Amino acid sequence: MPIHYSRKLTGRHRSKDANTQLGFVLAFVAGAINAGGFLAVQQYTSHMTGIVSAMADHVALGAYRLALAGVGALLSFLLGAASTAIMVNYSRRHRMHSEYAFPLLIEALLLLCFGLMGAALSHIDGVFVSLTVMLLSFIMGLQNAVITKLSRAEIRTTHITGIVTDLGIELGKLIYWNSALADTELKVTADLGRLKVLSVLAACFFIGGIAGALGFKHLGYSATLPLALILAGLVYAPISDDISELIRNRKWRRLP
Repeated sequence: MPIHYSRKLTGRHRSKDANTQLGFVLAFVAGAINAGGFLAVQQYTSHMTGIVSAMADHVALGAYRLALAGVGALLSFLLGAASTAIMVNYSRRHRMHSEYAFPLLIEALLLLCFGLMGAALSHIDGVFVSLTVMLLSFIMGLQNAVITKLSRAEIRTTHITGIVTDLGIELGKLIYWNSALADTELKVTADLGRLKVLSVLAACFFIGGIAGALGFKHLGYSATLPLALILAGLVYAPISDDISELIRNRKWRRLP
């Protein structure tokens, strides 16, 4: 990946175009992790609405052990999002180039761990669930918080409920019939640019889901390794910029 493109997508200075393109890539990655991860842990790890609903059902039915499993996934997702907030705010205060890149680097490293050690982690109990479930839920929380912060909550990538809702709203506007005598201020018009972005986000998530499911089916846990490489390529430039700046500052301090 060209350095300038990496810097554009995950660097400190943001643009709407960069946010959108990064959203497409992360939606693909999230779809792959979510669908492939389901084959690994037998549950989706980004759908907190479904997890909380299932917890309520399990409590009502007296299946408290299953309800606690949902608590483990929920806490992991929550901790992932909180970790992103800490990293982004720390980087922002210290004017680091990797303000948004560093959480994605952590995600890449965790995906690498999952790909290499996922089978072993599946047999280790975490907080009410296996470490594989906790790891994938943490990754999803981490990623969702990154794109939420850098796009000011305009783009989501780890689940498509909000995307499909916004897509339906824009489609409703698109097919709405405006009377010829309608007041210009009250005329209903669709945002075609937003409609396109939402459609592509949903498509990227779906295509990523197919790729992730097929990858895990044929390669097992190692199917996440290409995803880790994609994320590593995305964050290469901002991380390198911070390392270079750190080295320069240390050399400057050593000068007499």
